[in-house]
Amino acid sequence: MSAAPIDLAALAVRAASCTACGLAETRTQVVFGTGRADADLMFVGEGPGAEEDRRGEPFVGRAGTLLTQLITGIGSTRDEVYIANVVKCRPPGNRNPAPVEIDACAPWLDGQLEAVRPTVIVTLGNFATRLLLGTREGITRLRGRTFPIARAGIEATVVPTYHPAAVLRSGGPMLAEVRADFVAVKRLLVER
Repeated sequence: MSAAPIDLAALAVRAASCTACGLAETRTQVVFGTGRADADLMFVGEGPGAEEDRRGEPFVGRAGTLLTQLITGIGSTRDEVYIANVVKCRPPGNRNPAPVEIDACAPWLDGQLEAVRPTVIVTLGNFATRLLLGTREGITRLRGRTFPIARAGIEATVVPTYHPAAVLRSGGPMLAEVRADFVAVKRLLVER
């Protein structure tokens, strides 16, 4: 007998009161995730920034604007995809999440993966890529390729790409590479 399916809304309610790591002490609110609960395409970033912490939704600042443009560029909308982060609370000063914080939040992300059951997962930056691929290799060496994964009871294809915030800082060639990665994502979705 298989386990009951994960209820994404119930999972979000439980996550809202999480105190598993020190980020709970400095957050305004948990930034769980947003989008379609049965999306074929899921985006996983690093963690919420100041604007996300204030509004309670991932990728709503400048990086979110770029992500939305990239999603639109492949003929989709934010409402048709699911967007989450590795850590659900903002690290103070937008610092990188610590390993203990990532470990504390991993079950929440696994619950989201199990509930949404995406077929394609775009990892945005090093932290999401390293966690989902179980590697120490950096995004620069991994982007431009696809990787099959089995995690949280699902099988999906991971497409690593640069984080939109990194693209905003560097622009030009990096943006062209991200656009190429999004074209690959669109192709994968059509093939499924």
